[in-house]
Amino acid sequence: MQADTRPTIGDDRLLSLISRERIGGYVAQRGSVHAAIELYRWNAAVSAAFWPALGHVEVALRIALSDVLAARHERAGRAGSWLDDPDSELDARMRRHVAAARRRLLQRGKRPSEGQTISELGFGFWRFLITRRNTTLWPDLASAFPGAPDRRRKTVEDPVARLHELRNRIAHHQRVWNRDLAARYADVLLVAGYLDADLPAWIAHDCRVPALLRERPSASVTPRR
Repeated sequence: MQADTRPTIGDDRLLSLISRERIGGYVAQRGSVHAAIELYRWNAAVSAAFWPALGHVEVALRIALSDVLAARHERAGRAGSWLDDPDSELDARMRRHVAAARRRLLQRGKRPSEGQTISELGFGFWRFLITRRNTTLWPDLASAFPGAPDRRRKTVEDPVARLHELRNRIAHHQRVWNRDLAARYADVLLVAGYLDADLPAWIAHDCRVPALLRERPSASVTPRR
């Protein structure tokens, strides 16, 4: 086995850099500062490994949903973009998301075209697009998921909501070791398969999540689902 040549840093100094409060939950779980730091490092590694897979699903999801809505908009003979929401089919929060995305683009000197605005909208926008509140849109949105076993909203909404929650935790550098990460990786592949039959294998090909899950430091608590 190759020796670990990683530069060292004292535990006390490291705790001052990442905060004792942040590491406290890790210490409580592992029982010692050294073991807690080992888990902290693993948490960072598995979070980083999830990021590309979540990104692939997010991009495919927004393209699929936006394509369906663009076609719906065109069939209805409406001018402009579906993002303009001429018939107020989006709720107030989603309209605010669209307006904010367009403002950010303008502030960066970009033209807020449909494509640019779609790229600027976050995962939360697409997640809430398929919630129960948007009853008028779902019959069309269901066609964005040709691989789903049925056209029920809940079939898609539940795993997308779980991935959105995981994505937000990772984006804010929060702990994910206490989550059921094997189930969340299964959600990644599940939603990918709903979007396209070949996408799960493409995502899984170079994804490091499974390997890191096998290397997970021992835990004394049952991860949350």
